[in-house]
Amino acid sequence: MSKLYFYYSTMNAGKSTILLQSSYNYRERGMRTLVFGPEIDDRFGKAKVSSRIGLSSDAIPFKPADNLFRITQREHDASCIHCVLVDEAQFLTKAQVRQLGDIADRLSIPVLAYGLRTDFQGNLFEGSQYLLAWADSLTEIKTICHCGRKATMVLRIDSEGRAVRDGEQIQIGGNDRYVTVCRRHFYEGLIERSSDQLPFEDLGN
Repeated sequence: MSKLYFYYSTMNAGKSTILLQSSYNYRERGMRTLVFGPEIDDRFGKAKVSSRIGLSSDAIPFKPADNLFRITQREHDASCIHCVLVDEAQFLTKAQVRQLGDIADRLSIPVLAYGLRTDFQGNLFEGSQYLLAWADSLTEIKTICHCGRKATMVLRIDSEGRAVRDGEQIQIGGNDRYVTVCRRHFYEGLIERSSDQLPFEDLGN
């Protein structure tokens, strides 16, 4: 029976690279994959999934109102789909996570979703919340904090490298806006500092 898989991590753990490698493995064997990516993330051009090491692939952009089950069913009817892959799955809605489950259950197509678990305030994204609750398989993709410990959190930073404590949950950006850290440095980074305190990168030294 096909399953819904959720691969989660902080930023810069190589999620998109692993997704692209998985898609390549299927296609190398003559199988067709369907790759979804959020329309909101257009840093590398719309309808494209790209990794930091230079790999990329065309993708179907999705927005909150899209029905991923119907899109997949239409593509599957036209030409057999062997695997569905979703990049930045934290941006899925609750309904779309349910649709991914239906793809696995009703169309018998495995679904591999890759995304962040929590936002810059330590709160679950909607898509991640329901993937953690409903996915058949959960796998953590690990990376490390600057102190050498496992990074589990994401800090949003300003132009001076100081942690940002408030703002909209979704703000697209890369290494210039976000830093992956362990839990200790996440909480230290959120502490409001006076002007004579050390900048973020010196915390913990």
